Amino acid sequence: MKFAHRLGTAAIAAGIGLGTHIAVAEPLNVGMSVGSLGNPFFVATVKGAEAELKTLDPTARVTAVSADYDLNKQATEIENFIAAGDRMVLLNAVDPMAIAPTIAKAHAAGMIVAAFDVSAKGADVTAQTNNVKAGEIACQYLADRLGGKGDIVIINGPQVSAVVDRVNGCKSVLAKHPAMKVLSDNLDAKGSRDGGLAMMQGLLTRFAHIDGVFAINDPTAIGADLAAKQLHRDEMIITSVDGAPDIEVALKSSTRIVASASQDPYMMAATAARLGYETLQGKKPAQPVVLLDPQLITRDNVAQYKGWQAPR
Repeated sequence: MKFAHRLGTAAIAAGIGLGTHIAVAEPLNVGMSVGSLGNPFFVATVKGAEAELKTLDPTARVTAVSADYDLNKQATEIENFIAAGDRMVLLNAVDPMAIAPTIAKAHAAGMIVAAFDVSAKGADVTAQTNNVKAGEIACQYLADRLGGKGDIVIINGPQVSAVVDRVNGCKSVLAKHPAMKVLSDNLDAKGSRDGGLAMMQGLLTRFAHIDGVFAINDPTAIGADLAAKQLHRDEMIITSVDGAPDIEVALKSSTRIVASASQDPYMMAATAARLGYETLQGKKPAQPVVLLDPQLITRDNVAQYKGWQAPR
């Protein structure tokens, strides 16, 4: 790692007899690459990272950019951080495995890589939601509401670690209820509202009756709910993961969505920033991977929920 020293103002004062060089610490410049800055989830992560780093080092400056879920764009962004001499990268990996060579380049330049939300191969530290637990509590709520029986569909998403873990957590719960039959679990709705709408339209055409839906995130759930509304299918209930602002609205209104396992993007990024900062200082954390527990948000408790946009 490079810790350059610059001449301070006292060095300029040599003409009045001081002639001393004072080392002035460089600002802590941090690059941050997220899936999309158009998503309120990632807006909250930027705020969390900035607040935590300012607490740890008042000189800290965060440059946040949007990869727009494009691996090549994200690789270029990290290479730009390297060229700018940034000392740390906060990374929401578009592709957790394929980003590894770019992470290796960052390490070769003496940078620390702190992943958040999803794992990234080669990252020094990682902070993410306990996504297995998120899937478990969302699908346990389905099971409880349906009395442990019924026909279920799982609307899947991009196969990043967070999504895989959520689906595995859900399936582990459903497996304990033999009377709950999974009709479909492999459709990729791309984690989007439009994808949820399209996938659910297909599922409703294929299956005459669906009792429960587990969507891997809130946008998918909202799209699925819209599809059911359009086709006048009222027999199902829907759960998901995120605790996003839109899901708060859905839980307070007349929709089929009944619960969401919430994430805390602000705290997630703040935790990754702290772990990365400690590593940068040579203090390797005892736990390089930190999992944050989700909370189940339902119609009964949504009024008390302090969501992503709550003041900190």
